[in-house]
Amino acid sequence: MIPVTSAEDMSTRLTAVGYLPDDGLATITYLAIAMQRPLLLEGEPGTGKTALAEAVSEILQIPLIRLQCYEGIDSTQALYDWDFTRQILHLRTVEATGVAPGTDELEESLFDERFLLARPILRALREAPAVLLVDEIDRADDEFEAFLLEVLSANQVTIPELGTITATTPPIVILTSNRTRELHDALKRRCLYHWIEHPGLAREIQILRSRLPEVSVALAEQVASVVQQLRLNGEMRKPPGVAETLDWAKALHHLGSRELDHESAAATIGAVCKYREDTERVRAALDTLLTP
Repeated sequence: MIPVTSAEDMSTRLTAVGYLPDDGLATITYLAIAMQRPLLLEGEPGTGKTALAEAVSEILQIPLIRLQCYEGIDSTQALYDWDFTRQILHLRTVEATGVAPGTDELEESLFDERFLLARPILRALREAPAVLLVDEIDRADDEFEAFLLEVLSANQVTIPELGTITATTPPIVILTSNRTRELHDALKRRCLYHWIEHPGLAREIQILRSRLPEVSVALAEQVASVVQQLRLNGEMRKPPGVAETLDWAKALHHLGSRELDHESAAATIGAVCKYREDTERVRAALDTLLTP
């Protein structure tokens, strides 16, 4: 793990791998690592929350372990589970030998380390230093949020059959939320917090030029300008994020476009619009959007 020495160092190194943070985001990310506190990132989809975890993993040169949350997720998907199929095969093998071990001995052999399936949280505790990305925590339910809080607070987990596993080095934990529901204060109190806004025009052009240097300057500026207008008009069901901006510029580049015109914009609108209503609305407004 390559340590980060300051907020300025964090900003410089993130920029070097193509992630352009503002001063506030660079500072809070540095503090989360220095203080060994989870970092909770909230913001609209596509603002770069997940990408920050990937960039931190890259600049620190440590593994990224991702836990994708969803409705109904529980500890067996997040923490650990037992490989029941292999356990049954083991039990049948023991029975086939004709040797009858004692109950305690048989149970111990069934719950051996080799049958343990480590899920993301357990992997992060055992493989630290690592970045643990808990993505879209707002999709999980209240019970899972409480479970996660308890595990991450102590940086350890107890497996009844094996004992307590404690991280030698606490993982760097980054939680993301699209704010589809409010998270509990108990979780927020234990985290450092940052709301990620969509970037302004100048920063979005910088991001495009950094991530897609092969795209012409004129095309990058035009794509960023149109996307900014789409976000500001407030009529889209799903306003485009930075990810859509990058996809759109990349799609246009693959078609050989050096500048954005009505024909190329209409042909590639599926890269930036994800709903039929948005597609129709944007197509109808292309002439206005492309007017300098």
